[in-house]
Amino acid sequence: MSTQPNSKDSMKSTWRRWDRSQWTISHKILEHANVYHVDLDREVPVHSKQDKVPYVSDWSLHRWIIIHAAIPLLLHQLYTYVTGHNFGPIIAFFYYYYVSRVFTSRELRNLRELGHKYGFLDGDKHERDGVPDVGVSKALTSVMLAGLLRPLMTVYLTYNAKEAPASLDWRWLPLEVSLYGIILDFWFYWYHRIMHDVNGLWKYHRTHHLTKHPNPLLTIYADSEQEFFDIAGIPLMTYFAMKFMGLPMGFYEWHICQMYVLFAELAGHSGLRLHASPPNPLTWLMRMFDAELVIEDHDLHHRKGWRKSHNYGKQTRVWDRVFGTCSDRIESADANVDYDNPVGMPIF
Repeated sequence: MSTQPNSKDSMKSTWRRWDRSQWTISHKILEHANVYHVDLDREVPVHSKQDKVPYVSDWSLHRWIIIHAAIPLLLHQLYTYVTGHNFGPIIAFFYYYYVSRVFTSRELRNLRELGHKYGFLDGDKHERDGVPDVGVSKALTSVMLAGLLRPLMTVYLTYNAKEAPASLDWRWLPLEVSLYGIILDFWFYWYHRIMHDVNGLWKYHRTHHLTKHPNPLLTIYADSEQEFFDIAGIPLMTYFAMKFMGLPMGFYEWHICQMYVLFAELAGHSGLRLHASPPNPLTWLMRMFDAELVIEDHDLHHRKGWRKSHNYGKQTRVWDRVFGTCSDRIESADANVDYDNPVGMPIF
């Protein structure tokens, strides 16, 4: 099979079938990680647009995040109890870096299983884009940067070796988790919309829109300038906004908030043919105003949005609803959702 380089904008993805002697270290790392959106030569169901879309309960998503976020905190607390010492900042960074890697890997593999069971949006027209032949190293670098920089900035700004996980202020946590996604989405909405609307900035965002049918490994596939804002800029703006509002936002609270956001970022680019909203304690309230996000909303942003666009939110539709940039759903239209047989996010 030829491995001649494609155009830098090509989304052609054939490298997983190349002879492995032609792979670089980036190909091998992705293969070892085993976090592809689908397995090769394994069936993916295809549905028409009129087939009912399964509904995913909010609680099943909360349960998945809470369990995967709580276990590392409990292990950390157990260590301090047994040894009488807490992690230093360097150990804390490596520990929570590894925690985020495990969280991400488990979510991606769960999403893959759901894809093979329920299929993908617009699957009757186009399969999901893979990691492109010309962008394997770029995609890997983006994922690794996000995995490293977010725990690093969290530890640097908020970690206190005198405080173990038991110091987490549970009274504030539901409010912090609720507001974090909404406030983050405010900053993201305007940064994202401006990138579409302003000629001089679109050039930094267009790479991310080369995929019309994204998969989770392309969540932050973009030019370096955009990657900085996605990985660090928007979370930092959100953190300082919440501190300005008087919320505690200690290390452990911020860690949990970021696990919620990370879950939504990956699921939101999965294209799964499921009616699922990013988990937020206030989803029930947003739903009353048709302001909750579902997977299809961001999928349509990629599929149909280019310059002047719609569905700019990544965690909610609150700001799209407020500023009039929502688009109509197709497969996830309310009348086409199967609410009678809810699907759960598998824990294992």
